[in-house]
Amino acid sequence: MKPIYCFLISLCAFALGNNSYSQDNAATKSYPLLEGPYMGQKPPGMVAEPFAPGIISTEGWEIEGTFAPGMKEFYFTSDNGKGTPIIVTGFRQENNVWKKYIEFRRRGEVTFSPDGERMHMASGFKDRAGDGWSERKSLGPAFEAIRIMRLSASSNGTYVLDEARRNGDGVIRSSRLINGKREAPKPLGKEINSGRLTAHPFIAPDESYLIWDSVREGGFGASDLYISFRQKDGSWGPAINMGPKVNTDKGDTYASVTPDGKYILFNRRIDDEKDNTDIYWIDAKVIEILRSKQ
Repeated sequence: MKPIYCFLISLCAFALGNNSYSQDNAATKSYPLLEGPYMGQKPPGMVAEPFAPGIISTEGWEIEGTFAPGMKEFYFTSDNGKGTPIIVTGFRQENNVWKKYIEFRRRGEVTFSPDGERMHMASGFKDRAGDGWSERKSLGPAFEAIRIMRLSASSNGTYVLDEARRNGDGVIRSSRLINGKREAPKPLGKEINSGRLTAHPFIAPDESYLIWDSVREGGFGASDLYISFRQKDGSWGPAINMGPKVNTDKGDTYASVTPDGKYILFNRRIDDEKDNTDIYWIDAKVIEILRSKQ
């Protein structure tokens, strides 16, 4: 699958879905017993590995793996084929055992506020309500007007979000909270918004770095993951390709750092003909290595 095709799938998929979900929907697929931290998986080192191979990362299309703050919930997105909705599946760890507890149609890529109380989904969100989540609410007209795939939030309430443009030239914007008021989303500078298929930002909770994916000259051939570090004057530094430990010629996208700061989860395209994309992870020490070289 060509990068532009992957991009358009994401654009189309974000519009799917409805606001209904329940634990009853979580019975469509069974999973083996998973115990311990990180969905029972042995953490990776400095070489990227599939996350939960044969369980979460299979021969199908599984993307957007993310842990909620507290590390007791894990969510990922999957596609069961033509004519079926794209589904987000959520697990919870109870008494050290991970159990699937929820499934709902994807309507924007799932991220979390750093305090874990809000689930962001493109231009909408859900807040925690008891043991579950509220109905999906809108962030407002300024955000609804943008074809957002992913929105990432910092501890200060800054939003960083993408825009899926049909010509493939995506734009990443930011929106700050200033004196309690939300500013309209503004495009970031050319350090971030260069290349094609620029999308899927992740901002560190302390806003010290920003990770996103893009197709750029000098990359590995498809979408690569890039990182920019906040400079002393508050600006964003140059885009740094995250290198061969993370990127391949197959397309590497949609990175997020686990809330404990230890690992990076991301998508990796495995096989175009079989439409196979998996979730990978790697030790987040790669971020500090890149920071030391900037």
